[in-house]
Amino acid sequence: MRRARRRLLAAGTFIAALLLVVGSLAIAQTQRNVGKPTGISILASPIKAFDNSDPTQIRFGQLEFRGGLVLASKSSAFGGLSAIRVERDGAHFLGVTDRGAWLRGRIVYRAGRPAGIAGAEMAPLLGHDGKPLAAHGWYDAESLAESGGQFYVGIERVEKIVRFDVGRDGLAARGEPITVPADFTTLSRNKSLECLTIPPKGAPHAGTLIVITERSLDAAGNHRGFLLKGTRADRFSVKRSGEFDVTDCAILPPADLLLLERRYSLALSLGMRIRRISLAAIKAGAVVDGPALIEADLAHQIDNMEGIAVHRNARGEAIITLVSDDNFSPIQRNLLLQFALVGD
Repeated sequence: MRRARRRLLAAGTFIAALLLVVGSLAIAQTQRNVGKPTGISILASPIKAFDNSDPTQIRFGQLEFRGGLVLASKSSAFGGLSAIRVERDGAHFLGVTDRGAWLRGRIVYRAGRPAGIAGAEMAPLLGHDGKPLAAHGWYDAESLAESGGQFYVGIERVEKIVRFDVGRDGLAARGEPITVPADFTTLSRNKSLECLTIPPKGAPHAGTLIVITERSLDAAGNHRGFLLKGTRADRFSVKRSGEFDVTDCAILPPADLLLLERRYSLALSLGMRIRRISLAAIKAGAVVDGPALIEADLAHQIDNMEGIAVHRNARGEAIITLVSDDNFSPIQRNLLLQFALVGD
């Protein structure tokens, strides 16, 4: 037993060291070609079925599987996809990686299913001085919100939110940190700014930056949340259940929030869940909860699911796009999955 434990510890140490080296190379790569997006080629292999044992199954909870891709690239900067926003056309997207880089491109469809990625470009997130944020130690970009061409990136470990005028300056936009509450300094390191979103005009909390933490918990053991608008900050909580951690969120028009969650433990294995929460229920002092639209585990085509976006297709269906973070690990995958909300 002791010998097995020593082997397990040695293997874990080796993997951790390997991830550190690969991650450092990725950060170095993102710091090159400052201010100049670099085109990359992304190989996309189709995922034909979400259920590993039943390829005919397409309905999962309130969602219908519409296809997916396994994404890979020879570029050492590619990987670690932690957040994504898909434009109204359902094709063009912008994402961030947890090594401090932008990724933009276009989803190519065939018969309504994702079939590839075209026009992919990467560039480092830049600071106000024009240098990569990663060079200042601000690299762990985990969340992304957009409003009127302004993109807000949540950066863990330093607990900062940085605003970029991508609509005006593209990927050369220089970030400016916004004012955040003083109690951001009490958030758990590497368990904090995973969910950022801004409801659009006409929705509850329109124009307000909604922040929900991964696993920075309040006294009752629930996820801490913030409503930020100008210098005002209100606090609320999201009920934590099933050992799930928050990894991203997106607005489901007209008045709901979709919360992407991940569960990982040796006892419970890997899991994914999406919860639907009413925006109107979110208010100062509230503890909010909502039903699960889908819950999946390793019997399905999932990995470390970290990004969620919503758009409507030409038929008016709400299409949910998910991406996974491979942690720059050879034993994990970058996935892109799409589902349609049905029976709504």
